[in-house]
Amino acid sequence: MARLRVSTKLDATPDVVWADLADISSHVEWMRDAVAIRFTSDRQQGTGTSFDCDTKVGPFKLTDRMEITAWEPGAAMGVRHTGLVTGDGVIRLRKLRRGRTRLTWSERLVFPRRMGGPVGALAAAPVLWLVWRGSMRNLRDRFAAD
Repeated sequence: MARLRVSTKLDATPDVVWADLADISSHVEWMRDAVAIRFTSDRQQGTGTSFDCDTKVGPFKLTDRMEITAWEPGAAMGVRHTGLVTGDGVIRLRKLRRGRTRLTWSERLVFPRRMGGPVGALAAAPVLWLVWRGSMRNLRDRFAAD
């Protein structure tokens, strides 16, 4: 199992950050490993929303099947991975002083045997951490003052 956690401070209030995060289809604009999102449910926001996310890390590509499990506007969005790689994750927002937000993204991912199982997860964790740190930089840039 790979456990990952990244965090950043954003120059916007939690409500402003949430308004951006709530548009799930726009996550491909800042997530470095996300290539495309296709909704598989009628809804595109809220608990129960499901979608396929084509991901790519280096030469490795897969479709990550996900379902939103928590939807707390301005506070948290949870997800369950149900495809080849399984697990769960949550993005949490915390209000900081001066209209800023601390965003923390935590994931627990389980790799199947054909992807190396626990050894594959161990090898993938530092690579995924670097990719997600880059995603945090991209997200921070979306809220940077001009």
